[in-house]
Amino acid sequence: MKILCISDHIDSIIYSMQIKCRYKDIDLVISAGDLRLSYYDFIMSNLNKPLYFVFGNHKLNGIEYYKKEYRRDIYSSPLWNKLHFKGGATHIDQKIKRYKNLFIAGLGGSLWYNGGGNQFTEAGMFLKMIKLLPGLIFNKIVYGRFIDILVTHSPPYGIHDKEDRCHRGFKVFLLFMRLFKPRYLIHGHIHLYNVNENRIDKYLDTLVVNAYNHHTIEIREGI
Repeated sequence: MKILCISDHIDSIIYSMQIKCRYKDIDLVISAGDLRLSYYDFIMSNLNKPLYFVFGNHKLNGIEYYKKEYRRDIYSSPLWNKLHFKGGATHIDQKIKRYKNLFIAGLGGSLWYNGGGNQFTEAGMFLKMIKLLPGLIFNKIVYGRFIDILVTHSPPYGIHDKEDRCHRGFKVFLLFMRLFKPRYLIHGHIHLYNVNENRIDKYLDTLVVNAYNHHTIEIREGI
């Protein structure tokens, strides 16, 4: 299966009328956040493929349609959400989704640094991870594995991250990889301005991929 991974920056290679030719062999699109929902709609309408995403810590317009804690006044009404189109992309934060024979989970947001939207402490992200636990255990019992792909916005601590608090990774993601052994962890948040910068690293059994701009991976469907 060929997966187009995107995050953080609208790429002119993708946001182009040539997208159908360039990516005609793509099976699935995964976004690690900080992109507008309209960008997702453009990609999906042209490729006619599903897109799974998490929100980052920027470009949060529309997050109220997906996360009830961001709803205020009329946004709190279930009728509001039924009447307003959210777009065709699938929000996977704190969820496990199955696409064909791949299991994909999401943990969006960045480390808390200034109190802005979708920022979490280590403890807060740990609680988000705990919500995935029933589904992970079910997968292990029934299918023999916990998860295939974890999609995050921030990187794991010490892998692709930076020293400043805003761009520091989560230690809880290291714990997740040790316990649940995803084949891939796909993240964004860390911008790559040099083509020689490292985009892919391995941690135990997991390939950690920075999806900034775009990157394509090929993965064998789970057995």
